[in-house]
Amino acid sequence: MKKRASGVLLHITSLPAKYGIGDLGPEAYRFADFLSRARQSYWQILPLNPPHSYSNISPYNCLSAFAGNTSLISPQLLCDSGYLKRSDIEGAGEFPEAVLDYKKADAFRAKIFRRLFDSDKLRTESGHYEKFCIENKDWLDDYALFMGLSRHFKTTNWSQWPKPIRDRKPAALKEAARTVQTYSEKEKILQYIFFKQWFALKKYCNRLGISIIGDMPIYVAYHSADAWSNQEIFKLDKFKKPAFKSGVPPDYFSRTGQLWGNPVYNWQKLKEHDYQWWVERTRQNLRLYDIFRIDHFRGFVKFWQIPGSDKTAVNGKWFKGPGEDLFRTLFKRFPSAQIIAEDLGLITPDVRELVKNLCLPGMKVLQFAFGDTSGRNPYQPHNHIENCIVYTGTHDNNTTRGWFEKEATPKQKRILFEYLGHRVSKKEASWELIRMAMASTARTAIIPMQDLLGLGAEARMNHPAKILGNWKWRLEKNQISGKLADKLAKITELYGRT
Repeated sequence: MKKRASGVLLHITSLPAKYGIGDLGPEAYRFADFLSRARQSYWQILPLNPPHSYSNISPYNCLSAFAGNTSLISPQLLCDSGYLKRSDIEGAGEFPEAVLDYKKADAFRAKIFRRLFDSDKLRTESGHYEKFCIENKDWLDDYALFMGLSRHFKTTNWSQWPKPIRDRKPAALKEAARTVQTYSEKEKILQYIFFKQWFALKKYCNRLGISIIGDMPIYVAYHSADAWSNQEIFKLDKFKKPAFKSGVPPDYFSRTGQLWGNPVYNWQKLKEHDYQWWVERTRQNLRLYDIFRIDHFRGFVKFWQIPGSDKTAVNGKWFKGPGEDLFRTLFKRFPSAQIIAEDLGLITPDVRELVKNLCLPGMKVLQFAFGDTSGRNPYQPHNHIENCIVYTGTHDNNTTRGWFEKEATPKQKRILFEYLGHRVSKKEASWELIRMAMASTARTAIIPMQDLLGLGAEARMNHPAKILGNWKWRLEKNQISGKLADKLAKITELYGRT
C-alpha cells in the first residue's frame, strides 16, 4: 500500500441479491464496476469463512479459518456456468431486500445444491476438482470430516462426540470417515465451487485495478474444524473444553468487557512447531486477498485470558503473546505479504512498538477523533502518519450519521464543529468526515458504503458485545448509482487518491 489511494468497505453478504444474501454473482461484479468508475483502488471485505450458526452469523466466529462460506455461492453463476438449469433456480420465493435472511437463503441453496451434485458439468470437471482437493488437502479433509460428523451427531460441539472421535484416535477417525463419506464429499464439492467463483471475482477486480483487502480474525471458534483438528495448539482442559477463553477487558464498547469465547492459543506449543499452523493460515489468506487486516492485533503482544467458566470478561488477566517472534517467521516465509494491523482500543506502547518495528500500517477512526481539545488525539487528521489507514468508521462502529445522531456528545459535536470551522447537520455529517478522511495524510482512506449513502443507525453492521441482531444490513440495488460513483470519483481526484 505504497501509493496514495482509497477504497470502500462493504462485505459480500451486504451486496444486493435476489436470493436472500449477497453473493459472488452479478451484483458483486456490478459493485466492482462501481468502484472502478469511482476511481477506487480497494474493496475491503470481512472474513469469507463459514459462520457458526443462524443465531450467530458473525464472520468472526466461524466453522473454519480456511474454508469458504458456501452461502455466498451464486445461484445465478451456477446457471451461467452450466452446473444448473434455469428452471432449477426459479420459484425461489420472496426475500427481503434490505435485510439479510440467512436461514431462508441457506434453505434455498441446500435445495439447488442437491441438483448441483448430480450435474453433468461437474463430472466433466473431475480433474480440476481432484486437483483442488489435493492442493487443499491439509485443511480440506479435516473440515469436510468435521462437517460430516457435525451433521451425523447433530452438533458442532465436538467435545460431546464419542471420546475416540473427540480425541481423534486414528482407527475411530477412519471408521467415522466411512460413515459420513457421502456428506463430506459434498462439502468438498461446495468448497471447490466457492473458491472457483471467488477467484473469478478477485481476478475481475484485479483487472480493473482494484485490490481486495480481506480480514483475518486473530482467534478461531471453539466449535470449529480448526480447534478439533489442532487441539494441541489451544489451551483445553481434560474434557477438551476451553480452559480459558478470549475477549477484552471493559472498554469503549462494554462496561463488562467482551467475552468472545474463543479458545486461547498455547503459544509455547505453536513456537515448538515453528508456528506452522499460522504459516498455513497466512498462506491461505494471501491466496484469498491481495492485502489482509489482522483483527485484534494487540493480542499478539498481550492477550486477555478469561477463565473458561466465567460469564463476563471482567476477571480476565493479561498474558504475554508471541510478539515479533511470530512475525519474523511469517515474513521470512512471505516477505512481500501486505498486512494491516487492527490497533484500536486499549493500545499500549509495546503494541505500538511492534507495529512500528514491523512497518505495518495501523488504523485511524475519525469517529474517535473528537473527545478532547488537546490537539494530541491520535485519530485527528493532523496527527496521522502516511503509513496508516484512515476510516470514518468500521464495521464495529455505528454509521457516521448514526454516531452523530445517537452517540456523539454535545462536547464531541462542538469539537467537531471547531475542527471543521463550521457547524454541520446530521445529513451532512457523513460526507464531512469522508472529506476529512480523503484529505488526511494517511496513504489509504477506506469509507464504509453506509457512510457514502449517508445512512443512519439502522444500517449499522455490528454492535460489539451483542450476539444477536448483527451482520444483517443489505445494500439495495438502486443505491449503487452512477451519480454516487461520480461524486466519489470527484473527491478522490481532488485529494490525489486516484
